[in-house]
Amino acid sequence: MTAKGADELLDASGRLRAPWRRVLGSLLGLGVATLRDRGAELERACAEEGAALLGGSGPAAWRCDPIPFVLSETEFASLAIGLAQRAELLEAVLADLYGPRSLLSNGHLRPALVYPNSAYVRAVRTTAPERRTPPRHLHLYAADLMRGADGQWCVVADHTGAPAGLAYALENRRIMARVLPELFRSMEIRQLRPFLDVWQDSLQRLAPQPAGNPGLALLTPGHADAAWFEHVILARALGCSLVEDDDLTLRGGALWLKTLRGLRPVHVLLRRQRGDALDLLETPSSRSCGTPGLLTAWRDGALQVLNGPGADFAEAPALAAFLPQLARVLTGRELVLPTAPVLWLGDPGHYAAFAADPAAWRILSAGDRTPPAARDATQKALLLAVAERPWAYAAEGLRVPSCAPCIGAGETLEPRPVTLRLFLVWDGTAWRPLPGGLAQVLGPGEAAGNTRRAGLTKDVWVMLEEGLDIHGPPGLPLPQLPVRRVAGDLPSRVADNFYWLGRYLERLENTARLVRLVLAKLSRDTLLPRDLPDMAALIACLADAGVVSEELASGAGPGQLADLLARALAGEAGAVARLSGRVRDLADTLRDRLSGEMHATLAHELRRLKGARVLLRPGQRAVGIGLMHEFAGEVLQFCATVSGYAAENMVRGGGWLFLDLGRRVERAQAVAGQVAHALDQRPERLEAGLILALDLCDSALTYRARYLAAIQALPVIDLIVADEGNPRGLGFQLATARHTLSSLASEDDAVIIATLDAALDETRLLMGELADAPLHPSTAALVAHLRSIGAQVGQVSGAVMRRYFALLPVTFTDGLFR
Repeated sequence: MTAKGADELLDASGRLRAPWRRVLGSLLGLGVATLRDRGAELERACAEEGAALLGGSGPAAWRCDPIPFVLSETEFASLAIGLAQRAELLEAVLADLYGPRSLLSNGHLRPALVYPNSAYVRAVRTTAPERRTPPRHLHLYAADLMRGADGQWCVVADHTGAPAGLAYALENRRIMARVLPELFRSMEIRQLRPFLDVWQDSLQRLAPQPAGNPGLALLTPGHADAAWFEHVILARALGCSLVEDDDLTLRGGALWLKTLRGLRPVHVLLRRQRGDALDLLETPSSRSCGTPGLLTAWRDGALQVLNGPGADFAEAPALAAFLPQLARVLTGRELVLPTAPVLWLGDPGHYAAFAADPAAWRILSAGDRTPPAARDATQKALLLAVAERPWAYAAEGLRVPSCAPCIGAGETLEPRPVTLRLFLVWDGTAWRPLPGGLAQVLGPGEAAGNTRRAGLTKDVWVMLEEGLDIHGPPGLPLPQLPVRRVAGDLPSRVADNFYWLGRYLERLENTARLVRLVLAKLSRDTLLPRDLPDMAALIACLADAGVVSEELASGAGPGQLADLLARALAGEAGAVARLSGRVRDLADTLRDRLSGEMHATLAHELRRLKGARVLLRPGQRAVGIGLMHEFAGEVLQFCATVSGYAAENMVRGGGWLFLDLGRRVERAQAVAGQVAHALDQRPERLEAGLILALDLCDSALTYRARYLAAIQALPVIDLIVADEGNPRGLGFQLATARHTLSSLASEDDAVIIATLDAALDETRLLMGELADAPLHPSTAALVAHLRSIGAQVGQVSGAVMRRYFALLPVTFTDGLFR
């Protein structure tokens, strides 16, 4: 018979728990059908705004149930007291193990429990005495709790390295407040914002003095990490820079952030990497990651690392087996919150208890909560492995978690097992709890205590009680901050990503425009001989843009060319899928630098484009061309939407400047090359080439408004090449790129500006030659000028990447940069 866990709705006497009475009444007042609809809305919000967009495993990677997990203020306060005691105990254990190691010398802990654990960073122990003041190891602490069948809470797991889940708790509260506003209007629920204020103030207080405007940074392994979503949310919530290893450097015994304008100090580093992967020089496991010398800055007191580099060790399940005894030794008190039954199998007494009934225990690695059973073929093989190396394993007693109501498939609420993760932060004098948390709904056979970023979660509500005063954190006195308007004050990696986001957006737009021009010609019943040179020029443009193969397209008939375009638009390996994928990846990488509204719009529009691509199906050519033309229009709409958000929402700082610079460089190269293709025809075909050039630059309407119907080379080239007021023309791109680089470059970078000036001079030279022979210009000379300008823009692009992204000096020799 399966054991039954406690019911979160009912107390020991079977009555409805007090904090649930009003909440459940309001929820049921909405009706189960409405709650199910709100649940679907919550799931869409999680998919469109959260982890599913940032490395999650699909739309259901992270979901929030519309029914919260409810705690009374009194019960939450008792849990917070017990967890604060536990956090202080773990701090004392870490201070001893990385200091005098009296727990080892007195026999309270065994060396086999400590030294084989990779989370025990020996470099921390050997360097800790060199600090002027003893380091504090824990700053943020989290614990997983479970209510037992007797109604009492116990701690299942401690999270001391880089506690995960806080960002999910914040996001659950945000989307719950938006999707179920009527509940928040009618309930008195503790707010989460004061916790973030306390945390932010504590970070500023931790900065080494004097630091009038402390440099705060959150260290992330990068966009590919499964917890990237959390890193972005926490960096935004705390107002700190999101950095990677390559963004940091050690100079003069201090840690610095590399930006386009130079080095910025980092005083406090919130790490989201393993403690044994922080310093490439001092931690053996960090073979390919870590900032060389980081531990040197930490040991000298020039840098605070939170949590401490060796704090991960306190998460070991084997250590939890000794916490009740260690509490008596180190504090002289019993633990307020008991630990779930756990054994370290390296202890003979513990091993005997396990061997008496192995089926009553779940076997874990001694150093972390990894279930080793997944690596063994059978339970028998696992028991043999435990017998051979018992010190490498821990055993956790099997317990049945309590159940909380969730939205199910039927017309009633469905009880499902849950665990509760609570968070505390050290404010310098005491542990302050987050008045909420993250409740995780467990799946069949799923164990409690593991960090996961998929499945169903719940917002945790702490219900206010009458007469309770809520006090916020005291204000932190800071000196007057100097006004800063620095264009290049961002890491070169971020500038690189913005630059290529601009370039890929422009390539996507250029692809759509070219396809529409070709489709307009293919939509005619037949292609006349006079259309063939224009079609050849357009195919050359498509080939330059990577849309089609020039070898295949040049010999293709209208039907075959339409099929090639259909594959470019709709195929998974086509140009649109490839470019939109690059845009999506870069937008995710820049999530912490884009406003929530802009990123959500980007993500929504990209999903819409992907859905529209699926609708493109092969059929009759006329129908296919119509669908393709419509889809290309949707691509242009997407690009215009992103451009509009960037123009109206982004501060004219480093991010926007490099995004715009990328677009200008890409468009300048495209315009120069495409106009050259359009004009590279026989002299008698010049007028047709000029008309095609106007179409390529989307400037035919402007030309007709200025010059009526006359098509002549001088006014056409002036509009699409020299006119710096035409946003689709070449002159505008060159002038705008020069202005952008002027706001970024220093005196040492004048060579890049000079190359753009040379390209602008080339346009003026071209106009001078046209003025001398306005009616019969040399098409060969026009094409040569345009290709020369395109080559100069290419040099500028390479120089920008070398100077700002690779941070290398730029020189030019015989017109080529190196």
